[in-house]
Amino acid sequence: MSDEKLVQFTHRDVKLHPVKKLYKGFFEINLYEFEHALFNGGTSSVIRREILERGDAIAVLPYDPITDRVLLIEQIRIGAIKSKGSPWLLECIAGMTDGSEDYEGVVKKEAHEEAGLHLTDLEFMLSYLSSPGGTTERLHLYLACTDLSDVESGVYGLQSEGEDIKTHVLTADDAIARLNNAEIDNAATVICLQWLALNKESMRLKWKTNL
Repeated sequence: MSDEKLVQFTHRDVKLHPVKKLYKGFFEINLYEFEHALFNGGTSSVIRREILERGDAIAVLPYDPITDRVLLIEQIRIGAIKSKGSPWLLECIAGMTDGSEDYEGVVKKEAHEEAGLHLTDLEFMLSYLSSPGGTTERLHLYLACTDLSDVESGVYGLQSEGEDIKTHVLTADDAIARLNNAEIDNAATVICLQWLALNKESMRLKWKTNL
C-alpha cells in the first residue's frame, strides 16, 4: 500500500466564517458557515451546517485473555427507540472526556463508575470520527486486560447522571456472535469487537503473564 495520501485538500482550502452558537443544553449545537475548494477548480458557494458539538469520548472493552471473556454493559439509549425493538443496548463502557486529554485516566474513571472495575493495562485500538457530517465528536477506543474470573453481573452508574447500568460477562465468541446477528449494532462496540476478533491471539500472547 502506498504511503501517499489520497486526500488533496487541507484546512487551508476551507474559508470558515465565525461559528454561531444556536443552542446549549445537554448538547450544544453551533452553526458553521463555510466555503471550500472544489475538485474541478474554483470555490463552493457558502454552505451552512448545524453541528452537534460533543467533543471527544472514550470507549473501552474489558477483556480477560485467560478465560477469553469480555464485559459489556446494558443501558437505555433513547436515540435507538425509533429503529430497534428495544432501546436498551449492549455496549462497551464509554464516556465523554469533557476536554481532558488524559484519555486513559477517563477510561479508568468510567470503568469504575459503570462497571466497578479497576483497570490497569490498556491497549489503544484506534480513534475515529463518529459522524463528521453532523458532529465534531471523535472516539478513542481501548482494550483493557482485565481479570473477569470472579466478576458477576451487577448494576452500576451514577444516579446524578441518570445512569442505570447492568454489566454482562460473556465469552468473546458469544459477544461476536451477537455482533453478527445484529443484536450489537452501536458503532463503538461493533468496532471494538471487530478489532478484538482480528487481534485476539496477539493480545492473549502479550498479556498471558499479566493475570
